[in-house]
Amino acid sequence: MPNSDSLPSLRILVVLPMYGGSLTVGRYCAQALQDMGHSVETFEGPAFYSAYESLKELRVTPDRLDMLENSMLQVMSQAVLAKAESFSPDLVLAVAQAPLSIQVLKKLSALSIPTAMWFVEDFQLFTYWRSFAQHYDIFAVIQKEPFLDQLAAIGVANAMYLPLAAQPGFHKPLDLTAQDRKDFGAPLSFLGAGYPNRRLAFRRLLGSGLKIWGSDWDGDALLEPCLQRDGARIEPEDAVKIFNATDINLNLHSSVQVDQLVSPGDFVNPRTFELAACGAFQLVDRRGLLPELFELDNEHELITFQSLEEMIVLIKHFQSRPEQRRAIAQRARQRVLAEHTYSHRMETLLQFIAEKFQGWPQPRTSPQAMDVLAQADLAPDLLESLTNLLQSLNLPPDVSFQDLVWALRQRQGELSPLETAILFLDEWKKQYSEPNNAPA
Repeated sequence: MPNSDSLPSLRILVVLPMYGGSLTVGRYCAQALQDMGHSVETFEGPAFYSAYESLKELRVTPDRLDMLENSMLQVMSQAVLAKAESFSPDLVLAVAQAPLSIQVLKKLSALSIPTAMWFVEDFQLFTYWRSFAQHYDIFAVIQKEPFLDQLAAIGVANAMYLPLAAQPGFHKPLDLTAQDRKDFGAPLSFLGAGYPNRRLAFRRLLGSGLKIWGSDWDGDALLEPCLQRDGARIEPEDAVKIFNATDINLNLHSSVQVDQLVSPGDFVNPRTFELAACGAFQLVDRRGLLPELFELDNEHELITFQSLEEMIVLIKHFQSRPEQRRAIAQRARQRVLAEHTYSHRMETLLQFIAEKFQGWPQPRTSPQAMDVLAQADLAPDLLESLTNLLQSLNLPPDVSFQDLVWALRQRQGELSPLETAILFLDEWKKQYSEPNNAPA
């Protein structure tokens, strides 16, 4: 399999959904790809969310509302196409719920732009994949069989297993203030939505100092004293503080079934990796795919439970063993840093694409930034600082001039003299170097 290190700096368009858990995953993917030295553009689905939600305030019939919502999604999909036509990416990467229609996927295929979807949802609960999975060139999933077989049955030729991950620059140990420890700390906590199995399970923990963070817990009078911030959505920055400040983080995977409060599921949720990356101790329900991701034997990296009763026993056991908790959590963190970051996942994805599509990515004719700037008669001190600029942008020395310009236009803050010169040169080239633009 080709190594992504052998690939040139790529242009990648990441398509974000309007809302939901996959939105955060998409942002981590974009950051990881940038850290790897690729030029990344994002389609910001959240920018359309308020307009989409405002349709519900029109007080129209349900069929008209459905038509309007579908029309809005079609507009967003056409906007993705327009962005792709402008950016000319080597890859369009979408995450679950991204607004990409079958029509636009076909147009991207006609433009020879590969498309990939990372379907970071449970295929049994969210079945909409059946209608569009075969229209992506690559379909990455967080589950194995029988999902992979079912994808093959509907004509998906290039499906791959790609588990979730953590972003170590964000999910990390923190030096919390005393106020943060007071606000976010607890002997026992859970962060996540109020799925039915969790509501019933956590009633067994009343009086244990449990704090519950997250939304969709309304209407449960028994758990209301445990609920923090009145069930408001928790931003990722606060989530990391909660993980760091909590003695024992509960990680019970979601289920809409209540016959088994601890379900025998397969996929591993992002919280598992994020808690581990933070060096936070967790008790997690054993999942079918978990043993191939972490060392579970002899309480080495993660402590798992397979029933509610076992979870309660483990809580009592580890409450009085802080040193043991820290040792286990540290080993889990090392595992994540070595194998389970979003950079690891993006590297695996790019390797898979390079293997499946010979000749990808197609060579670009854009000259290298070094050559363009060397011919621009810039001051020597500016040219000398170019290497540092490329390093700060995580770009390789042979990056094209246009990819350097794309990267600079995404930066925030005041421009340096070199950055100003590069952007000025780009505008000059557009005005006078393009055909029909040269002055008479």
